[in-house]
Amino acid sequence: MEARTIEEKIRALESFLSSVPKHKGTERLREWATKRLAELREELEESKKKKAGSGVSFFVEKEGGAQVAVIGLPNSGKSLLVNKLTGAKTEVADYPYATRYPVPGMLKYNDIYLQLVDTPPISYGSTFRRVVGLIRNADGVLLVLDATSNVVEDLHSIFNSLKREGILLVKPRGRVVIEASRAGKAGIRVTLMGRILDATVDDVRKLLESYRIYNAHVKVYGEVTLDDVEQSIFESTVYKPSVIFINKADVCKPSDNVLGAVHGLLPGAKVIVGSALTGEGLNLVGRALYEALEIIRVYTKALNAPPSRKPLILRKGATVRDVAISVHSELVENFSYARVWGTSAKYPGERVGLDHVLHDGDIVEIHVKGG
Repeated sequence: MEARTIEEKIRALESFLSSVPKHKGTERLREWATKRLAELREELEESKKKKAGSGVSFFVEKEGGAQVAVIGLPNSGKSLLVNKLTGAKTEVADYPYATRYPVPGMLKYNDIYLQLVDTPPISYGSTFRRVVGLIRNADGVLLVLDATSNVVEDLHSIFNSLKREGILLVKPRGRVVIEASRAGKAGIRVTLMGRILDATVDDVRKLLESYRIYNAHVKVYGEVTLDDVEQSIFESTVYKPSVIFINKADVCKPSDNVLGAVHGLLPGAKVIVGSALTGEGLNLVGRALYEALEIIRVYTKALNAPPSRKPLILRKGATVRDVAISVHSELVENFSYARVWGTSAKYPGERVGLDHVLHDGDIVEIHVKGG
């Protein structure tokens, strides 16, 4: 969890596989670790190719406020959609499999940029594992369906293919996000935006410490169990918030029954009916992604100065501590208090501590000891 580079992650997994005992209780963990190790080794080769300039790499470095993988079956119109939304020079053609490598582009929404990555089509073959890697690395998914095809059948195919790879497009009843830190004094913090059904916060700390994790921020959403917390340590299953774009509506409008089936399979996901060719529905994509990704913008300010024009991009549940770390790690060590303006504050300029949970649009002014 603390590994940052691909090489560090590979070494950590190799060490894990060599030390974990072989018995029925560890089968799933060993299976996950073996599969993840293969993915990382492939990512490392791709990264080396990119650095050496020998061929096009599948690795796409994150930029902007969040990275969104644009996925779909062959000929769904992904590339044209990304081109129209971002201006990226995607490979647009009227035949399938035109996109062979990922192409990133930037979509501006309000005062932030979202990175959209056009990916090769989801189909079993030489690129399938690489596309899965791109989706795992992304913060969310923009799933493009072809209105002239069997929309429900296509969605089932994509949904089940990703589920088999441990990628969920439907938000589970509850989920746990563990953000590991290398900071020596951070300790284990638990932020509850839900509840733990069968354990206490102290039980969570003891569990992480048993895995030799001593510095981490645990965020609990919805209802979870201690088993969910343990599973999240290994990231065997990940949830990717998604937005559905039913393309080619200028040729064929999906029926109410089709839309109902889509909503039934992916409850809670925003569904946009439109056309990349005519531009219908494109103006709805930015906001839909922003809301699905649960992004919040936080503006910092210095004493007696106006707020920054460029916000920090954080996730729902972020605290003043996250702001301090984003600005400079030493701010946490020397922290005295912060003042907050916005909907999370009881009154303008409320004085708060490091664990104060922030809302979208909040303004934070950090005060340090002796400052």
